This record gives sequence, C-alpha cells and structure tokens, in this order.
Amino acid sequence: MASSTSFPSCLVPPALPWKRAARQFPATRAKKEEAEGGGTKAEENTTSAFSLSAAASTLARPAVAAFGLGFLDAGYSGDWSRIGAISKETEEFLKIAAYFVVPFCFLLIYFISEGQKDSLKDSQE
Repeated sequence: MASSTSFPSCLVPPALPWKRAARQFPATRAKKEEAEGGGTKAEENTTSAFSLSAAASTLARPAVAAFGLGFLDAGYSGDWSRIGAISKETEEFLKIAAYFVVPFCFLLIYFISEGQKDSLKDSQE
C-alpha cells in the first residue's frame, strides 16, 4: 500500500491575493500632480507611521566612535594581518596612528555633544 502524506487545509497558507493587492496600491505617476492651494500631494502627506528621524549629531557620534574603534581593532587585534587583509607593516602603522586618531575621535565626540547642548539652549531661550 502506498503511503501518502496529506496536510490539513488549516495548516496550508492560502495563495497570495495578487489581484486584491494590485487594487490597494494605485499606479504611480512620473510627474507630481498639483493639489489645491499650490502644494503637491507629496508635500501634504509628509507624516508617516513608519518615519524615522534623528538629529545628525545623534548619528555622527556613533560613526566617529566606530571609526576610532576600527583603528584599535585593526592595529591591536592581529586578526586582520593574520587573514591577510593588511600587512604586518600596515598593522604597525595603525598602532602608531591609533595614538592620534582615538584621542581625536574622543574630542570630536565631545564637541559634537557640546554643539548639540548649545543648540538646545538657544532654542529654549
């Protein structure tokens, strides 16, 4: 007797509703249509449930920190020269450069933070 496996219909996901999804999303146009009042529809609908916004300084501080930590990792871990990504001479150069780059990164992070505090004080006054 041949054995066959069958799945209950409740466990099998339904097919994707292609035609229904196409009706939900209207066709896009190359040119913006003018709305009443002179603005475009895109300008009127600027708020979104999924919009993320962050201050430039909030994004700059982690980027500068990652840059400084990259110098420490490349210079002192030994992993990069062991796998052949950099030479031993470059690793030694990065060790020396880390003495200048890392303090510069700390200063840059500090001044970015101070600039953000100053701009907050100016906006409150």
